[in-house]
Amino acid sequence: MICLRLWRAVPTERRLAWAWVLLLACLVMVSSTGESDAEDLPPVKIVAFGTSLTARGGWQAGLEAKLAACLQRPVRVDSVAKSGETSAWALSQLDRVVAEEPDIILIELYANDATLHRLVSLAQSRKNIGDILDQLHRRLPRARIILMAMNPFSGLRGLIRPFVGSYISAHQAEAQKRGLEFVDHRPGWERLSADDRAAAIPDGAHPRPEAATRIIVPALVGHIAGRDCGE
Repeated sequence: MICLRLWRAVPTERRLAWAWVLLLACLVMVSSTGESDAEDLPPVKIVAFGTSLTARGGWQAGLEAKLAACLQRPVRVDSVAKSGETSAWALSQLDRVVAEEPDIILIELYANDATLHRLVSLAQSRKNIGDILDQLHRRLPRARIILMAMNPFSGLRGLIRPFVGSYISAHQAEAQKRGLEFVDHRPGWERLSADDRAAAIPDGAHPRPEAATRIIVPALVGHIAGRDCGE
């Protein structure tokens, strides 16, 4: 409307000469308005809920930055995560997740269930994640709930998780049963050479933060945004 009023204010015989000036002025105004609108939007609130792969992950800051650039609005990622814990622990932490009132919940809770010495059976792990998903969906009905499969394990940490794939499949099945989302990061790691993968995950379980960011963030940004946002 402002641009139209400016156009009408210019005498008819001078409109051709002023056309480019008015066009540039209007483009600047539209661009400024768009930036202001984006800054005024509330942040997209994300809670990453999981084990040491989240607590020590280091990929959250990259997700904040890349997703904010893609969505053109602020993004805040908080974590409810603890190293060495299982899905049984996660059941006791739901109040913390709900209190954050997140728009999106990212969940990885299979890794320690799958260790032989934690004695969490596949059936119990499946029941726990089902209860977690049901409670979160009931208490946060508008939140997007996204389960994740993270990086591969190797060495001793792989040996103590001989059936980790079955635990991932069980959690994925519980998500799909409820129509919830699932993102599998394993193909991204598998595209690395064996040497590069070993360098990226030196202890066989916990990726270096920069490597986790490089693999995990683009997949999550594309999935959440629903489009390829590029680099």
